[in-house]
Amino acid sequence: MKFRGVYSVLPTPFRGDGSIDIPSLERVVDLYAGAGVNGLTALGVTSEVARLEEGERHQVLETVIRRVGGKLPVVAGTSADGSMVCIQNSLRAQAAGAAAVMVSPPRMPKLNSEAVVNHYASLGATLDIDIVVQDYPPQSGYTMEPALLARIAREVPKARTIKLEDPPTPLKTSRILEACKGYEVNILGGLGGVYLIEELLAGAAGAMTGFAYPEMLVEVVKLYNAGDVNRAADAFYRYVPLMRFEFQQGIGMALRKEVLRRRGAIAEAVIRAPGVSLDARTSDALDHLLHWMREKQGVEWISV
Repeated sequence: MKFRGVYSVLPTPFRGDGSIDIPSLERVVDLYAGAGVNGLTALGVTSEVARLEEGERHQVLETVIRRVGGKLPVVAGTSADGSMVCIQNSLRAQAAGAAAVMVSPPRMPKLNSEAVVNHYASLGATLDIDIVVQDYPPQSGYTMEPALLARIAREVPKARTIKLEDPPTPLKTSRILEACKGYEVNILGGLGGVYLIEELLAGAAGAMTGFAYPEMLVEVVKLYNAGDVNRAADAFYRYVPLMRFEFQQGIGMALRKEVLRRRGAIAEAVIRAPGVSLDARTSDALDHLLHWMREKQGVEWISV
């Protein structure tokens, strides 16, 4: 399948006791699906997947797939340090009904390009579904150059979608596409969407990220694909203040969950330890920003 448009990475809601809040997860699926996204991604980095037990990962994925009811494709994060474990994770996701898996290079000492290509080639030879190559060095500890990403796409046809999160993403998008002439590669931006308009201008096919207002991402991509670049840029820059605020390192997930709580999607904005929760001053700053966006920017669907 062709991965184009907006694929929202879902958070994992927790109760105050740290257990997974399934009703809230179902409401999150409903909110993002209702916003008009093209697909959903479960078990990503911002899903707090590293803090989930194995059984909880299955529970989250199965809940998302069941709730979406075949109306949207679901991508499952299945990264692992070893190829065998990654393949096992991916086969389980495929059996559960995932449309694709999202996979980072394995973490290992002295990782090299041959090991990375072999990792994706082994996965591609095993699966019947597509692979989204996640280029996010903070997770993998390895930076994939454009030539390597192009080689993976050339040698592993199932791996011709890239979730690009290694700045400068617009420049890297251009270089990857230049290296991939002759076969179609879809690049989806991440990083909270903060470079979305520039990534589209560089040739990206859309975004795969978890911004709490997916309506904005959908609006920008639709306007851009309709050829109305100026209106797409106007829409994008109206929402940049909130995107920038939500994308703060270390506290961004707490901010995203708080906004989703205010939108009625999740019951509690709980982050699993050792994640950081909002303090009173940051919460006040969020209040001010949301009020300003509604009153000064005219963003009527912003919750205050």
